[in-house]
Amino acid sequence: MRNFIQITSCGLLLPLVFLTTANASAIDFITDEQQLSVKEKRAGEAYYRADAKWMIYQAEVADDNPFYQIFLKNINSGAVQQVSPGTGKTTCAWVHPMQEKVLFSSTHEDAQAKAKMVAEIERRKSGEQKSYAWDYDEFYDIYETDFSGGNIKNLTKTLGYDAEASWSPDGKLIAFASNRRAYSDELSDEEAALFKTNPASMIDIYIMNADGSNVKRLTHTESYDGGPFFSPDGKRIVWRRFSESGREAEIFTMNIDGSDQKQITRLNVMSWAPFYHPSGKYIIFATNLHGHRNFELYIVDVDGQKEPVRVTDKEGFDGLPVFTPDGNHITWTSDRTPEKKGLLFHGNWNHAKALESLSLK
Repeated sequence: MRNFIQITSCGLLLPLVFLTTANASAIDFITDEQQLSVKEKRAGEAYYRADAKWMIYQAEVADDNPFYQIFLKNINSGAVQQVSPGTGKTTCAWVHPMQEKVLFSSTHEDAQAKAKMVAEIERRKSGEQKSYAWDYDEFYDIYETDFSGGNIKNLTKTLGYDAEASWSPDGKLIAFASNRRAYSDELSDEEAALFKTNPASMIDIYIMNADGSNVKRLTHTESYDGGPFFSPDGKRIVWRRFSESGREAEIFTMNIDGSDQKQITRLNVMSWAPFYHPSGKYIIFATNLHGHRNFELYIVDVDGQKEPVRVTDKEGFDGLPVFTPDGNHITWTSDRTPEKKGLLFHGNWNHAKALESLSLK
């Protein structure tokens, strides 16, 4: 749920509180910056397979579908292929670490999927302006498919928002976010009223086997816990937790069984989209510490003992950062384009400088 550049499903733009953090020249962190996506109307949230041979991302391309679809890119050849069905909405893709399989969320099985596409196209044609808010569509399910987009399999098959999924490094587990309990559990009057006002209030982190079995809820709050990713060793999960007001978010980590939940940032603003460096020594994330619409990338040590260090320094949106599996490059989503639309960017990453800036070995 990205607003002003309409990125994806895993964050929110809200008010600012100014704090002081450690700073370093962004030039020292990212060099040889280049724009990866060109032809797409908008694109973002890219992730790599463990062997760095494939990159998956979401983009709006076709005129007949105003929502994101999922695309797989062969890094060596540059060839791109769509792997999602093409109907409805999609978000939050991932590549299996070893097999030729991808993971993403989609609403294509919603009977009203095509009607919603047409309605959105007509709304845009009319010039209607509205405040953007992420749609926690209850028809989102998590799907697995092969690299051709065939043999698609619904792993969740549960009413409610099931999205933001990623495989563990060994491919045996999937972490994801869901508000399914709002549809399956008996809610108190207070919970029902809260959910009606804010569907995100019921979203928690879940974990399940790769085949969709043995689903377990890991977080238990009345605020939005989402965007989970596994640590490089597969032992922990990093995610972002919204405040109950929804106006701030902080970065957290926990063991994969839900124990030892640890708050990593305390910036009292909107900090989200965390991702581990492959070294396992620090986490990169996006925050609007410097302005409501000015999201920058920061890094912080995995224990949250050091002051976060600023990585980017450009007006506008920089978010959804990921590292290549070797840790030497970074890919992120930015609106640093003439049209101010979110597209993919890529650059060299200075790991030594990152360790130095956080006083890590």
